Amino acid sequence: MTPFKVYILGCGSALPTLRHNPSSQIVELRDKQFMIDCGEGTQAQLRRSKIRFTKIGHVFISHLHGDHCFGLIGMISTFGMLGRTAPLHIYAPSDLRPLLKQQMEYFCQGLEYEVIMHDIDPAKNEVIYEDRSLTVTTIPLEHRIPCCGFLFKEKPLLPHIRRDLIDMYEIPLSQINNIKNGIDWTSPDGTVIAAAQLTTPAEPPRSYAYCSDTTFKPEIARLVEGTNTLYHECTYADAERERARKHFHTTASEAASIARDAHVRQLILGHFSARYDNEQQMLDEARKIFANTHLANEGKVFDVC
Repeated sequence: MTPFKVYILGCGSALPTLRHNPSSQIVELRDKQFMIDCGEGTQAQLRRSKIRFTKIGHVFISHLHGDHCFGLIGMISTFGMLGRTAPLHIYAPSDLRPLLKQQMEYFCQGLEYEVIMHDIDPAKNEVIYEDRSLTVTTIPLEHRIPCCGFLFKEKPLLPHIRRDLIDMYEIPLSQINNIKNGIDWTSPDGTVIAAAQLTTPAEPPRSYAYCSDTTFKPEIARLVEGTNTLYHECTYADAERERARKHFHTTASEAASIARDAHVRQLILGHFSARYDNEQQMLDEARKIFANTHLANEGKVFDVC
């Protein structure tokens, strides 16, 4: 199966620490790499993760708090110094457009590539990106400012060819794609062989949901129902639930309850407050509700399966 991976570049919250960087991730599917959020230090984390800058073609910004976007202008500048020529597409709330334009006019004159802005509405649940392999859909969240998550969903794959039957019926290789697309094969003597007989089902499409910076919002479960892997913010342990409400964040057990109610396969916790020396307490609290829970950490790579 084609690798579907998530690289954690930063999983801290607003205050950078020696343990965690601000939010940023790379989603990799079918040799394409998509960045989610771009906090300070993202470029260094890309280097440490040995991710090639040139493979990043699309950046998705969840909201305009600095720990999710302060690294963007620096990365755009670096791409220019590296001689990038391919366009860079940025999907973000519309308020970023004038801010980034002013920064680029001041710091990034003479770029040899185009930065293409795509305004998104964080309050809507809609497809904002699509190619032959996947779709990206916004997930409305509830934070102090407009904010959304992103659902990366693989498109259904074509069925697998049964090579033994192809050889037995002496079916030309030129007909393979037709058969995969459901067209029956008619032999030279007029015998019709159903495409379903010549194939086996493909693996189910996979999906990854990124939900950061939101107060506890149970309806998120409906929007990420059945997702293979869910990343959900877990800024505070349960003892700080009142603080979480005040700052529009989520606790460990609340994130786990969304994973449970959405019937996801795997939960990744991230966006940890700088007040904690380690996150084991949050992991323990979450696993009481949803066993297959893991902590994000810089340098970790998760398989979406």
